[in-house]
Amino acid sequence: MATSNQTLVTEFILQGFSERPQLRVLFFILFLSLYTMALCGNSLIVAAISFSPVLHTPMYFFLVNLAVFDVFCACSVLPKLLEILVAEKRTISFRGCIIQMFFQTWSVAAELLLFTAMAYDRYVAICHPLHYGSMVSHRVCAALAGSVWSISILGAGIDTCLVLQLTFCGPNVIDHFFCEMPPVLLLSCSSTYLNDIMVIIADIFYAVLNFLLTMVSYSLIISTIMKIRTAEGKQRAFSTCSSHLIVVTMYYTTVIYTYLTPGSSYSPEAGKVMAVLYATVSPTLNPLIYTLRNKDVKTSLKKFFAFLAKKL
Repeated sequence: MATSNQTLVTEFILQGFSERPQLRVLFFILFLSLYTMALCGNSLIVAAISFSPVLHTPMYFFLVNLAVFDVFCACSVLPKLLEILVAEKRTISFRGCIIQMFFQTWSVAAELLLFTAMAYDRYVAICHPLHYGSMVSHRVCAALAGSVWSISILGAGIDTCLVLQLTFCGPNVIDHFFCEMPPVLLLSCSSTYLNDIMVIIADIFYAVLNFLLTMVSYSLIISTIMKIRTAEGKQRAFSTCSSHLIVVTMYYTTVIYTYLTPGSSYSPEAGKVMAVLYATVSPTLNPLIYTLRNKDVKTSLKKFFAFLAKKL
């Protein structure tokens, strides 16, 4: 509890990246470009898949969910980052910080869970193709997606509520460009023992456990692919999984580093770099990785643009 001569924090100051005006302008242009690409790229994926009945399959259903989570992730971080890069006052209200923390934590947790569901889809498609219709039915897809949404929202809600139980009486400078859990916990005047334990439990569940499940799935997938006799068959099978594997590896590496690093050894600079990768770069690259390596999505996008051209 705060003593009588302590003032509770009502707003935080986001340190951001640099005090130099020239660098802040460059950062603004960079992150504005990433934000625009993330919104446009993921929106186009949702539109293209929704527009094309051919793509109404489990794999693309999960890809639509991933695009939605990417939009939430980008929108929870980048608008405020762009604001503090151009504004004199780089503050965020306590309530705004908590809201940002909830949506960022939720979108990250949801993506980690979704990666496991997507790995399961690819595992069944390659290792048990004859049973794909029953093992990845519409009902199963709906159940998996519902679990991803509900579990991630519940987890983010619990973590955020635990932060609300803490006392923040100063200092109020967050050495980061948004309200991420580890740097915010460092500013608490009360014990964060329970919060630290919950962060580690959540990271083990969302990141480590799901990463292991995904790796097991891909080990079985690779084992099955290696048994395919024709080179064309192997290439076709690998092409359906390589995009997902690239995204998963990049995302898990950054998230596990950020949330499993002990508070005493947390590095603000390294934390910023990791956060840039999973909160801004990943939502931007995901549409490019999935579309550039996928002929069906590219074909659907061409048809979608042709449809828009006719309407306009």
